[in-house]
Amino acid sequence: ARPDGGEVYWRGEPLRRVRDSYHQDLLWTGHQPGIKTRLTAQENLRFFHQDGDTAQCLEALALAGLAGYEDIPVNQLSAGQQRRVALARLWLTRAPLWILDEPFTAIDVNGVARLTQRMARHTEQGGIVILTTHQPVNVAPDKIRRIALTGGRAGQ
Repeated sequence: ARPDGGEVYWRGEPLRRVRDSYHQDLLWTGHQPGIKTRLTAQENLRFFHQDGDTAQCLEALALAGLAGYEDIPVNQLSAGQQRRVALARLWLTRAPLWILDEPFTAIDVNGVARLTQRMARHTEQGGIVILTTHQPVNVAPDKIRRIALTGGRAGQ
């Protein structure tokens, strides 16, 4: 869909002028996990974060709830575990802007709690999280802005 008008700015500049730096500052995860299914969980993190060392990747997988699954090909993991592989990137990235499409899909209660804590820590450190969800988010009301889409229009 095309907007009716307006312009998007990033760091005070029109996005059309700073697209490369915007993409460097962005971590986006879609509804699909966006991972390489023939690689292991650890190999996926190394692929997406080539500057991360093995210990950092293993720690990120453990924090995402995947300790013990590091060397298993992703195509042998459940949907929730595959989702966690994709979300483990959140423990490695330095990107200040996260755009997450349905990050809680196929994640159990403990995984949702870990992910919510990670997002809270990111925003406490000055980061931004934009997410879509059908689930309630356990975040302090003063730390969240809800935008409801109704009839093709955004409202608060």
